[in-house]
Amino acid sequence: MVVADGRSPRDGKFIEEIGTYQPGLKDNNFTLKLDRADYWISQGAQPSDTVASFLRKARRAAAAAK
Repeated sequence: MVVADGRSPRDGKFIEEIGTYQPGLKDNNFTLKLDRADYWISQGAQPSDTVASFLRKARRAAAAAK
């Protein structure tokens, strides 16, 4: 998962890598730097539908860990 400028090509240059996704795994198939994702969203970034679902899962897991 990366932060990229919307004007860049899909496989082009990106700003920051904030996570990974491994669709072949059943559980724990993604990692996400939630603090960096929240920062970029506060700066106006718009997550894709898939990344938004990962954000919801990561926030639920963080709340359960507290």
